[in-house]
Amino acid sequence: MKFTFPILTLCRGGAQRMLAEIINGLVQRGHDVTILMPPQGKVDYEVNCKLVRTKTDYTVEEIDYPKSDVIISNFYLTVPSAHAASQNGKGIHVRLSLCYEPTFLPNNDVSFPSYYLTKHLIVLSQNQQQLIYLNHGIKGHIVPVGISSTFKNLHIRVPNDPLQISAIVRKPEGGFSWHREQEYLISQLELVKTEHPNVIINLISPPDEFYDSPILKSLKNTNRFRFFTPGNDEELSYHLNHTDIFVNSSIYDSASIPGLEAMKCGAALVTTFNGGNIDYCRDEDNALISYRYENRLGQDILRLIQDEPLRTRLAKSGEKEVEKWTWERSVNILEKVIEDITIKN
Repeated sequence: MKFTFPILTLCRGGAQRMLAEIINGLVQRGHDVTILMPPQGKVDYEVNCKLVRTKTDYTVEEIDYPKSDVIISNFYLTVPSAHAASQNGKGIHVRLSLCYEPTFLPNNDVSFPSYYLTKHLIVLSQNQQQLIYLNHGIKGHIVPVGISSTFKNLHIRVPNDPLQISAIVRKPEGGFSWHREQEYLISQLELVKTEHPNVIINLISPPDEFYDSPILKSLKNTNRFRFFTPGNDEELSYHLNHTDIFVNSSIYDSASIPGLEAMKCGAALVTTFNGGNIDYCRDEDNALISYRYENRLGQDILRLIQDEPLRTRLAKSGEKEVEKWTWERSVNILEKVIEDITIKN
């Protein structure tokens, strides 16, 4: 089967990672996959398919599309050209909604009606499925995220060493990180550090975002936290393997990959409810979950610092849960969804 993916960028991030993994998985199964990307689009993930750079900056136009069986758009700015190409007989248009843009990004007057351009929809979680169904009447097929086999528990934590607490921070400038509640995260980590000065608190950021962010650099210069900028999965997995408690403060995600990665590396998870993490998080069973209004993220971290048996139990339960969250499963489900759509179309 021939697939065309209009993609604006493959910079580091959960959404772009899923695109890369899905594309590579389809290629491995013998499908013919083409990526259409504007000239300035970044490619931070290895993709084993044909990549065609378009002639127009920042956009993919209808004329750029080759004839294929399926066109998979993945962001509201790629939807109109994918729809137009589909209308011109270049393939069935399927929207892969990696985030629900109207409640996440500016220009919701454009992104909201874009959900009416195709009935064929793929979402990442039950929460996202319900949200879009309530707003648009379209019930998307769920294709869950996965975790790379690079992430695993190496069993290298040293008993009686100072506890390590880790969290991901992204570039705040630009308005794309508001949902991460990073100011709240930092305030809660500072509360923990005040109560337990000996714990080590790690902040992990993609290298390019850290070096491009005055706010993150300023935070590092306070010397209150230890910063890491892993350049690949192996480095990130290594840091997560030294992490005893992983903290996620996001309040809005279609899916939430960092928590899964940390769980797979054997860390106990403390998180806020963000919608996408409920498919794998169960409060008091494999994580501690709080709603943002409860303002207890720091208290949950302190609880795990003080209660080693609970911390160990949550970590073991989380590691068991994440066994089924593979990219192979994701690609298998997507392939079946596409087959069903093409048969019924």
